[in-house]
Amino acid sequence: MSIWTRLFASRSTIQEPGSLEAESRAWMVQCPCGYEKSVWELGGHRYGAKSAGKRYLRKCHGCGRLKWHRVYKKSESPPVSGVAE
Repeated sequence: MSIWTRLFASRSTIQEPGSLEAESRAWMVQCPCGYEKSVWELGGHRYGAKSAGKRYLRKCHGCGRLKWHRVYKKSESPPVSGVAE
């Protein structure tokens, strides 16, 4: 767990200790090339988040290029283009 995640978890009003990790693992960051990872695996957290469809400019771990990545919750369907690894 990153220092920012530990700090957030210690200062927040999260009721269940494992809920921060569980919810962060449900949020995925996906590159247009199809590569995706959970927010938690990338060292981040999204607890109580509602907004889906956000985009972040970041370097892809799969293709190695700087691209806009889509953020979505696993319960939603990923975009049609691309194959997830």
